[in-house]
Amino acid sequence: MTHIRIRKATGIWTVRAGGAILAESKNALELSEGDYPPVIYFPRGDIAMALLDSSDKSSHCPHKGDASYYSIITKSRTLENAAWSYEAPIAGVEPIQDHLAFYENDDVKVEQI
Repeated sequence: MTHIRIRKATGIWTVRAGGAILAESKNALELSEGDYPPVIYFPRGDIAMALLDSSDKSSHCPHKGDASYYSIITKSRTLENAAWSYEAPIAGVEPIQDHLAFYENDDVKVEQI
């Protein structure tokens, strides 16, 4: 089984896309899984959810459960399936429930400030 570790991310974390700040949180979580780079999960309450649109995409991770996806609506375009959430995570990773993570790329930046 893949080793997963979840801990409070230190400091303040933000997500920026399309020139806007989508999230800013002092309560983000850092999920480390095996050799993958850590992923920052933001509490839903710290995200401008009005800028996200639920997607039809879903996926399954044997270590975390079923993921739902969200697209980010910016002024100029829609960034398809740019965020994901485990609405009902499996045992052992329950802390990430009600949190979203974002794919980092040229359009989406996840940063510690």
